[in-house]
Amino acid sequence: MTELTHFDAQGQAHMVDVGTKPATHRIAIAEGYITMQPETLAIIQAGTAKKGDVLGVARLAGIMAAKKTSDLIPLCHPIALTKVSVDFEVLPEKNAVRCEARTETVGQTGVEMEALTAVQVSLLTIYDMCKAADKGMVMNGVCLLEKHGGKSGSFIA
Repeated sequence: MTELTHFDAQGQAHMVDVGTKPATHRIAIAEGYITMQPETLAIIQAGTAKKGDVLGVARLAGIMAAKKTSDLIPLCHPIALTKVSVDFEVLPEKNAVRCEARTETVGQTGVEMEALTAVQVSLLTIYDMCKAADKGMVMNGVCLLEKHGGKSGSFIA
């Protein structure tokens, strides 16, 4: 197992020094799901939610969240993102919405946390916008699908 990098020799949490690492093109893709009652999914598909365009607002929330990841996760570096995309797939057979986020940068550290944060906040936004109709929605399956770039190379789940 690889050593954890966010702890120093004394076991204290610290921000990893990436100052000597070369800048490379880095990409991360993450996904997650939110399941709900069929009626709630129908509201999303029809665009009749009282708060507005659920997936449009959730997309913007995910993009904004990716940009704020270092404000939310204590040891994450602020990253100059070059691309953030958030896409949704409605899955009627599962009464679910799948969210996929892709983040990119040219930098000294990866963008996995930004992609994962984008997914989580997008799903939370769907929950927030639909909770009046369905408080039993469940978010699950949030994971990293791919990462590319940096010393460790590529990872594909």
